[in-house]
Amino acid sequence: MSKRLVIISNRLPLSINKRKGKLSYQPSSGGLATGMSSFYQKYDSLWIGWPGYAPESKTEQQDITQELADKKMSPVFLSRRQVELYYEGFSNKTIWPLFHYFSQYTLYDSKSWLAYKRVNQIFCDKVLEHIQPNDILWVHDYHLLLLPGMIREKTRDALIGFFLHIPFPSYELFRTLPWRQEIMNGILGADLIGFHTYDYVRHFLSSTSRIVGLEHSLARLRHDDRVIKVDSFPMGIDYDKYHETPKQDKVQKEIKKFKTRLKTEKIILSIDRLDYSKGIPQRLEGYHQFLHDHPEYREKITLIMLVVPSRARVESYRKLKYQLDELVGRINGEHGTIGWTPIYYLYRSVPFHVLSALYNMSDVGLVTPFRDGMNLVSKEFVASKRSDKGGVLILSEMAGSSHELGEAIMINPNNIAEIAHAIKTALEIPLEEQKHTLEEMNLKLKRYSVKRWAEDFMERLLQTHGLSENLASKKITTRLRQFISRKFNESKKRVLILDYDGTLVGYARTPEKAKPTAQVRSVLKHLSQLPNCMVIINSGRKRETLQDWFGDLEVNFIAEHGAWLKRYQAEWFTIESLNTAWKSEIMPILEHYVMRTPGSFIEEKNYSLVWHYRKANVGLGALRATELMDSLKYMTANLNLQVMEGNKVIEVKNAGVNKGRAALRYLEEISADFILAMGDDWTDEYMFRDMPNSAYTIKVGYHATSATYSMRSPQEALAFLEDLSKSALRDSDQS
Repeated sequence: MSKRLVIISNRLPLSINKRKGKLSYQPSSGGLATGMSSFYQKYDSLWIGWPGYAPESKTEQQDITQELADKKMSPVFLSRRQVELYYEGFSNKTIWPLFHYFSQYTLYDSKSWLAYKRVNQIFCDKVLEHIQPNDILWVHDYHLLLLPGMIREKTRDALIGFFLHIPFPSYELFRTLPWRQEIMNGILGADLIGFHTYDYVRHFLSSTSRIVGLEHSLARLRHDDRVIKVDSFPMGIDYDKYHETPKQDKVQKEIKKFKTRLKTEKIILSIDRLDYSKGIPQRLEGYHQFLHDHPEYREKITLIMLVVPSRARVESYRKLKYQLDELVGRINGEHGTIGWTPIYYLYRSVPFHVLSALYNMSDVGLVTPFRDGMNLVSKEFVASKRSDKGGVLILSEMAGSSHELGEAIMINPNNIAEIAHAIKTALEIPLEEQKHTLEEMNLKLKRYSVKRWAEDFMERLLQTHGLSENLASKKITTRLRQFISRKFNESKKRVLILDYDGTLVGYARTPEKAKPTAQVRSVLKHLSQLPNCMVIINSGRKRETLQDWFGDLEVNFIAEHGAWLKRYQAEWFTIESLNTAWKSEIMPILEHYVMRTPGSFIEEKNYSLVWHYRKANVGLGALRATELMDSLKYMTANLNLQVMEGNKVIEVKNAGVNKGRAALRYLEEISADFILAMGDDWTDEYMFRDMPNSAYTIKVGYHATSATYSMRSPQEALAFLEDLSKSALRDSDQS
């Protein structure tokens, strides 16, 4: 990768501690830091983040900055008060519990929110200090949800990726956040938005539609003249590191120490950071149930429970720690003997070689989170096992990694009895079956490592940025407007073919609001009265509607997507004889979907049927539209019909009838030396493709198109046409 990679996260991949007046730098234990540290060092890169330490003087701050610069890092220094409100407050008392579906722990505090905004701005200022042309910016996680949007405001052309390492909640939960609009706009500053699983992608797109009003096509959004891609990238691990480390002598020594100390036949391993989302109490209750139901395993099995301290200043975490201590004591007291302790409880961080020993020596990995963006512990456990020795993973179906590690024993973390039964099953699986299962899972983990994950994200980010650049290249500039205007004035016979909805006016939810404004009528009137200028309104609306709205103007019509045509001061006619016998077969299907989709309705045109769902619930409408499209494609296969999906509409009509074919009927009769066609819908793509090469084709809205140029909105399109009219009048007056 020739471009420089700038990673921005809340924490740097190291922590700073001060003892006896001397600073020490230690690797961080967080999942992101662990996963990315082996990747970013291999590239021209810079990592920006908080070092977990507040300097005591300017000199100390400068020393730290210099030391970290040598490690390709740049620190963001925060005050204790900022850390309290931004990190311990909004990040971990609002976003974390809400996104993990623990709404009972979610606090909505305006001071914390303001601190969160302020710290995101501090990060933005630091990024702007370092950013260089062609840098790739990769923003990580829930602490910096506003940052992509803040950077975008300052550098419109920046290449920004954003990855959320925790779940994205359903719309019904996300909508409860008072600052949902600001957070959504912040995330949408990125070019590529990544999640661990498709479920989170689906939730995000649903919220985007309902909160911001952006519809997607194949998980692509168009926003602020850009293409934004939303996709899933299941984060991997440094597979070789976890798979090879157990061979080291110091790891083998640790394994011997543990086995000598425990003296049991089987070992179950539970490793987690202290957090209520991990389901640790339920895991203990499941183990307790197992010991109660199967006394034959007493003194033959030990649960090693390693809990890494986390957020000790947050009240809910202190309560959880107390609950765990009490549970462990109760279970050990009830089931333990003089020579055997059922739970070997460690509340601390451990060095990597000890962690590797625990993974490798354990017979069963017990991973039961209520919600987890990915859960790398499950992957690390599998990667650390040698397939010739076996090992079994029990995994919560709520963990993101469950989508990849399908060979594990899946459990519902709320089901205590199921956890107990899974432990019994795991202990009795034959060795050969364990070996086969481990081989299958290891193969996947080796293939999609953290390096592959990061490279996959980078490749997709560059592709998405390329789409935005392609759309930007089609954007009509001021200079191009002037050029088209000059060609329009110089022409002898000019033709303007204009779509209506979405081109001259925005889409409206009610017929009343869809009527043309005074400005629209004025622009069309002046254009149609210019010498040698033919104006054709090319719309999907009924002929009666177009006649009612524009019948008094000197314009020509194409109605119902090409089914009807009308020249100025002439009668309506069709290109060919069309039959409508098929309507009796299709109408019942559409009526069925109207009953199943509140807010939807059917519009019957002369030669087509249209199902509208603009007024329906966004999610339900999109779901029913997909179902209806599948049904109609099957039903119309032998009826010589075509099914077209427009903006919140599905239309069924005779095959071969479209806007392009109808427009050509006019052009065949006219020797025009200037042709301009404008439209916004994919139904207008027929028109764009059928136009002569010399025509100016303009897509209104930034979507993939075969049109030569594009404009942002109906307002911009109308202003362009108005300028065209005024320019022609000025030119006429001067001549």
